[in-house]
Amino acid sequence: MRQQVRAAVRRRSFIVTVLVVAVMMLSLTGGPRVSPAPTARAHVSSRAKSSGTSYTIVAGGLSTQSNSRAAVSLVSNVVSGSLGVTKQGTRNPALRLKRLARYPIGILDAAQPSGRAPPASNAMAGFRLIYENGFTGSTLPAGWVPYSGVPGGDAGGQFAPSHVVVSNGLLQLNTWQDPSFNNEWVTGGLCQCGVAHTYGAYFVRSRITGAGPTAVELLWPVARVWPPEIDFSETGGTTWASSATLHFNSANQFVQRKLSIDMTQWHTWGVIWTPTSVVYTVDGRTWGVVNTTTEIPRQPMTLDLQQQTWCASGWACPTQPQSLQVDWVAEYAPS
Repeated sequence: MRQQVRAAVRRRSFIVTVLVVAVMMLSLTGGPRVSPAPTARAHVSSRAKSSGTSYTIVAGGLSTQSNSRAAVSLVSNVVSGSLGVTKQGTRNPALRLKRLARYPIGILDAAQPSGRAPPASNAMAGFRLIYENGFTGSTLPAGWVPYSGVPGGDAGGQFAPSHVVVSNGLLQLNTWQDPSFNNEWVTGGLCQCGVAHTYGAYFVRSRITGAGPTAVELLWPVARVWPPEIDFSETGGTTWASSATLHFNSANQFVQRKLSIDMTQWHTWGVIWTPTSVVYTVDGRTWGVVNTTTEIPRQPMTLDLQQQTWCASGWACPTQPQSLQVDWVAEYAPS
């Protein structure tokens, strides 16, 4: 009988302990704990320049720290589609803010090389579609001009029109050692020289085949007086990251954003350029913003796409042929 009483007391003590612990947990969490979607940490660092500051953003962790004077939005796990923005100084995953895709990505279409067709004409609120091209056929569309010659600032590089190819529904910029140029690494590049705008939204669906040349999607001034320049995706010769750089004023000051992402996968890269901001997007999400108006270009610019090697400078130097593949481009103007 004593053993039965002691067992009953132990059972009651255990039940009371469990209830106390449960109440304590609920009081600490404010309610049932919900597992949040994984959110990456973004580390932001500043680097002083001659007269100004450049800012770098790299995705991949659990908190956000920012001393940037530019507004900054950070994506998390953009390849998988999971995305979050973390409050400054916050380390509690429960406080992370969700941000859904809000910019054009393209319409799901298994018939397209990238799995997505160009976005609809009404895909951007406050903007209207003014140009779209899916690079069908075997020749460059009207208004596009391939590069030729040695790139400025890179005496070891070489562009050739033969390295720009349209086939199988893709625009392909190809890098290989070309016998016509003493087996130098020759790249492809082109500009939409026949279509220039001041302000607008540009979207490019693209991927790279591997590391080597740097692949760049950019806006370039019609006046050909540099800067300004808006690079909204630049690989730096890698497959695992991209950067966006806005060059401004005669001293070539710049602000830069960096993002960890698999560049061999298809992504829709975008830039929304207005009088008050430059917004960088990938797969419909914002990953960088510059909103200091004195840094924003205010002159007509064209969309340019290119590969470039920097072997003479010791970086972005291929070891085998590589390509930048573009499924389509879409451009919008303010309504």
